[in-house]
Amino acid sequence: MGRQAIILSLLASTATVFPAYADMAFNRIATFPVAENLPAETEAATETSSEIIARSADGKTLIYSDSPLGGVGFVDISDAKAPKAGGMLKLEGEPTSVGVAGQKAIAAVNTSDSFTSPSGNLVVIDMASKTARKSCDLGGQPDSVAISNDGRFLAVAIENERDEDLNDGAIPQMPAGDLKVFNLTDGVPDCSSMKSVALTGLAEIAPEDPEPEFVDFNDAGDIVVTLQENNHIAVVSAESGEVTGHFSAGQISLENIDTLDNGSIDFNQTANELKREPDAVKWLDDDRIVTANEGDYQGGSRSFTIFSRSGEVLFDSGNDLEFRAAAAGHYPDKRSDAKGTEPEGLEVATFGDQRYIFVALERASLVAVYRDTGAEPEFVQVLPSGIGPEGLVAIPERNLLVTANEADLAEDGAARSHVMVYELTEGKPAYPTIESALDDSGAPFSWGALSGLVADAEKPGTLYAVSDSFYSNQPAIFTIDATERPARIIAKTVVTRDGMTAQKLDLEGIANDGEGGFWLASEGRTDRLTPHALFRVDAAGEIREEIALPTELLAGEKRFGMEGVTVVGEGNDRMLVMAIQREWSDDPKGQVKLVSYRPGSGEWAAVRYPLDTAEKGWVGLSEITAHDGKLYIIERDNQIGTSAKIKKLYSVSLDDFQPVALDKELPLVEKTLVRDLLPDMKSATNGYVVDKIEGFAIDMEGTAYFVTDNDGVDDSSGETIFVNLGKLDATN
Repeated sequence: MGRQAIILSLLASTATVFPAYADMAFNRIATFPVAENLPAETEAATETSSEIIARSADGKTLIYSDSPLGGVGFVDISDAKAPKAGGMLKLEGEPTSVGVAGQKAIAAVNTSDSFTSPSGNLVVIDMASKTARKSCDLGGQPDSVAISNDGRFLAVAIENERDEDLNDGAIPQMPAGDLKVFNLTDGVPDCSSMKSVALTGLAEIAPEDPEPEFVDFNDAGDIVVTLQENNHIAVVSAESGEVTGHFSAGQISLENIDTLDNGSIDFNQTANELKREPDAVKWLDDDRIVTANEGDYQGGSRSFTIFSRSGEVLFDSGNDLEFRAAAAGHYPDKRSDAKGTEPEGLEVATFGDQRYIFVALERASLVAVYRDTGAEPEFVQVLPSGIGPEGLVAIPERNLLVTANEADLAEDGAARSHVMVYELTEGKPAYPTIESALDDSGAPFSWGALSGLVADAEKPGTLYAVSDSFYSNQPAIFTIDATERPARIIAKTVVTRDGMTAQKLDLEGIANDGEGGFWLASEGRTDRLTPHALFRVDAAGEIREEIALPTELLAGEKRFGMEGVTVVGEGNDRMLVMAIQREWSDDPKGQVKLVSYRPGSGEWAAVRYPLDTAEKGWVGLSEITAHDGKLYIIERDNQIGTSAKIKKLYSVSLDDFQPVALDKELPLVEKTLVRDLLPDMKSATNGYVVDKIEGFAIDMEGTAYFVTDNDGVDDSSGETIFVNLGKLDATN
């Protein structure tokens, strides 16, 4: 069967993907980097974080706990599409959680000297004046707080967390944790009303050492509390302080999951008797409880579960969160051997007549949204949510959802912690912009780190992409149906050598070879024994030809090598043109090579290309595409967010592209700006600008597309931005 027939067959067989509730959708409308709340005298690169987040009574101010900075931050969302810094309030100790009761916010603050001498207190914060005063001594290390819906009670989980370096973190480790319950008056806790609720003797695992993690109230005044390491859940009466029920969170066995951190995503493994070990917990109503089963001690089931208040399992998501993340390109392979997507945070809220469950996936950097049906929840969508979403808060009267993303990678020059705002409106989800269909086993085609793009020579809207070395054990070519919205990956072809998965490839470019197969450009790294090389593969992905770079070129080698390949001409005049990302040792500063290779004669030649000047970091090339007498080139800096300045599409006329032998003085080509891609990136999903546009293609009808590389969700938000640019201006 030829490639064209295969494409048509795949399009027909993969027409159905995951169902979605399509009448309404949450879409991101704003992002706020919490570093903007740093005090003026603080170094800009100081680590900060938004972890647990709450809302004011009027829904116009957010307050979040910032553990690294030792305080709470405020965000003004009077205009939800333009959040403003509301300032930072320093506290004495480490705030672990925050809630709001009326005009007051209450923060739980850890002041422990050690694991064996835990301590903490409550701090009452006036939301209007942003002033604080110490309140009740908690007698232990607090984790989470919750305030009853009627404003009468405050619950605090006293975790007294274990030392993970002591005896390999095994429990019991004293002192034991418990639950504190306070009466509230006008949002202020009455310290003399404190009830200490003992939770010992309940769990089968270390019953003498309960470690309460998360608390929540229902409308009836019941408190649910998770004992994460103990794999147990308790229900407590706020009025009496009595434990009215408790049960084990239980275990689950999962099939069709990926349990190996090996540079390959394969949903063909099994894990048996996984303890759920829930973290966040919420009441769905007065009789049902939902948990996010992160795991922290001996388990974690990668799922969320709905229990009755008596402990009956009404629903468990099984591997669904794994599949949802993988379909969106967010599956974190480097956590496969641990907790997968790592469901950690939860929110439950009613918008109009629909009740939603929001599950924050810490390692996938996603929020999965489900509609509560009273029985099996209905999947709605996934939301991109920065790095490490943990806190969530809904503001239904404004149709808003807010997430707090705790990871701050300032030290690595990567993304900062962000608060992100979403709005529920009529229409379809804006994200993902590209997703995968299901393979024959019912699992999504796993993908990520897209690093090169080419259009099918015959079928408009059909594209092919490759993934880079992040998936070192699964180099692949992906077939994309770009006529769909979101664009859909409908096939995955693993690159092979002698019938076995090819090794030592870092695929950064792909071009049609004119014979039904492809040319692939691999960026080398000598320190990892990965060669700089060209590979010709057939339609099945088998390597048929391997071409090393010539010694004259490799003499100036650096690891920032070929970042794209394209084909110019036909027959004996056919020429491959490759873009070298950054200057090699023999290049003048600010100039890189465009290298040509003629398969017919084996001749190598090159020109030089002038780079823009970076305000910060470096600038390089990341893709090259020949079309209609021009070479189109992606040029970018390595910056993200507001620091990103250069994400541009340039062209070089093929009439002026006259490469010469590598031992000659290389001519410098002229470039013409075709399009600044920054506005397209900003408008695509209303997120912060990511750094890596690495794929660009123009199909046979002249429609242009670009796609970003999400770094395999490793120290990355995992977001992939796929954009249809339409027809380009023919004058450029």
